[in-house]
Amino acid sequence: MEIYYSFSVLIVFATLFSYINHRYLKLPASIGIMLIALVFSLAIVGFGGKLFPEKASEFASFIKSFDFSEILMGAMLNFLLFAGAIHININDLKSQKSAVMVFATLGVVLSTFAVGFAVYYILPLFQVELPLIYCLIFGALISPTDPIAVLSILKTTGVSKALETKFAGESLFNDGVAVVIFAILCQLALGSDFDLTVRNISFLLLKEAGGGIILGLILGTIASKMMFRVNDYKISVLLSLSVVMGGYLIASSLHMSGPLTMVVAGLIIGNKGAIQEGISAETQDYLTKFWELIDDILNAILFLLIGFELLIVSILPNYWIIGLSCVAVVLIARYISIYLPGKLFPKLNINKSATTLLVWGGLRGGVSIALALSLTNGAYKDLILSITYFVVVFSILVQGLTLGNLVNRVKKMDRLQKLE
Repeated sequence: MEIYYSFSVLIVFATLFSYINHRYLKLPASIGIMLIALVFSLAIVGFGGKLFPEKASEFASFIKSFDFSEILMGAMLNFLLFAGAIHININDLKSQKSAVMVFATLGVVLSTFAVGFAVYYILPLFQVELPLIYCLIFGALISPTDPIAVLSILKTTGVSKALETKFAGESLFNDGVAVVIFAILCQLALGSDFDLTVRNISFLLLKEAGGGIILGLILGTIASKMMFRVNDYKISVLLSLSVVMGGYLIASSLHMSGPLTMVVAGLIIGNKGAIQEGISAETQDYLTKFWELIDDILNAILFLLIGFELLIVSILPNYWIIGLSCVAVVLIARYISIYLPGKLFPKLNINKSATTLLVWGGLRGGVSIALALSLTNGAYKDLILSITYFVVVFSILVQGLTLGNLVNRVKKMDRLQKLE
């Protein structure tokens, strides 16, 4: 009953905020919901204690009762990644596979170390000390991009298909890579008994990432063949749900990357199942629309929770200057992670315009907050959580809302340069 009650409250708030945004604000759905939730949270913090002390306290306790890290990393992320992957054309992804692979691996590593070392040297300027390993942990958790909220903006502005695919592909794959790096760094910080040699770390990365990809291939292929044989939309939907829910359990038990498993399985089912003869248009249509609906609902709940998380980041005001400084650090690190690979690998075809859009459009989202919340309680968790929240909110609200205008400006400048 408790789970039903909690989920019901979230659905009601998500619906109400979605309606307000659609009716009045007319912002992209995810951004609008998060903005309203932030305003609502600020109102509770600022006035709730004076006007409705008991209700404000109850609502704050209700939000604190959610294990955001477990909800997102253990359930929602799998559905969201699968839903995102199932709608991607694998041929488009193949055409950009080099860029996606480089940004999702080398780009994440470069960003992790750039952010980590910059924060390590900047924090003492504010009389705050944070060990280098925890600075690197912050770098790892803030590096994965989450452009889900902005992909609709890119489509409406007419950005090139190649760039859109780079955004989507990178965001799908870099979550899994960043989570593995984050886990390794956390073991270092906690002084794990695991022998953290280069050989063992490489094996762990291969097992987590490579194992997740192989598992995704197996699950996606088996499910696609079963869909092909029955050609029934109800069973096909159930099969896709089983891949997500059962696949996560298998990946967890085998210590493989669940996110990468979901991405690969979604790509296989969304493409192999759709192009084989024998699968009717009705089955394809139901499968596509089902996962579109799941994606929309979970995104609404996710960004609602991000907005409400303001109620549990109790020491946020103490770190606002540091938070703003880290926003600049993360943007610079993002530039480094795009610019350097573009120079090292000219075939990626990353020009100045693409670099600008990839940097500003590299939004951070719920995964970063969930990883920060998953840290063990200690002297550094509050600091890392607060600056993570600052960066995420800034990227979604400021970068997300201005990316459309930036795309139009870049396109206009490119046209002018061609005329010259």
